[in-house]
Amino acid sequence: MDSLYDMDLISETIPVILDNSKTWYRVLSTSMKLGKMGIAHVEGISRVDLKGSNVLLINRTASPLSWFMECKDRNNRSSIALPYSFLPSMAAKQLRDVADKIKALLGDYDAIHVRRGDKIKMRKDRHGVDRTLHPHLDRDTRPEFIQRRIAKWIPFGRTLFIASNERSPDFFSPLSASYKLAYSSNYSNILDPVIKNNYQLFMVERLILAGATTFVKTFKEDENDLSLTDDPKKNTKRWQVPVYTMEEEQNLA
Repeated sequence: MDSLYDMDLISETIPVILDNSKTWYRVLSTSMKLGKMGIAHVEGISRVDLKGSNVLLINRTASPLSWFMECKDRNNRSSIALPYSFLPSMAAKQLRDVADKIKALLGDYDAIHVRRGDKIKMRKDRHGVDRTLHPHLDRDTRPEFIQRRIAKWIPFGRTLFIASNERSPDFFSPLSASYKLAYSSNYSNILDPVIKNNYQLFMVERLILAGATTFVKTFKEDENDLSLTDDPKKNTKRWQVPVYTMEEEQNLA
């Protein structure tokens, strides 16, 4: 955990105790001895009640990936005590330093996050027709459509940092006709001495994306987000025929 996040920095906002630390075992042991005065379970308890409680340990039942959030309604983001941007900004110092060095070299830049591989899944229906949960994603994340989409937000000639899980070499090269392209791989001399796994690389890339003058996400997550596609990130499990051209979309309409 320390290789990804700065625990001291996080603790300035909300105290953190790792579950394999001596402090954790001491707190757990004491809370168990205290019974109801020692442990509170969040299910059925409001945030107001928790704030007024003197219990030693609060057992959260939220997703492990969202352990830093105190949320009474997962469908209502206004009830989240800490913003979604909190944890990414709490990266370990060595990762923040790496990101700062790369951002300094990039200068004034824009960025796009292009999520393709894991989201472009196909399966055939009983008639043998390919279907996908995100019918426009493959099209909308191809260079020619990316350029058409971002031109209204990012002027030609700008430095464009691209973070993507696309594995094809030079996939985004056509964009170089309009932008000065940059990838994390361009800075291997800075990254290689520090980055040991893809989790750390992802943390660094998120910091770089967040530092861009204009940042375009793959999917729109908030109403003010700029996005490459209008397909919803959270799909309703409806498998649809993929659309690859504007003409196909007009015909389907």
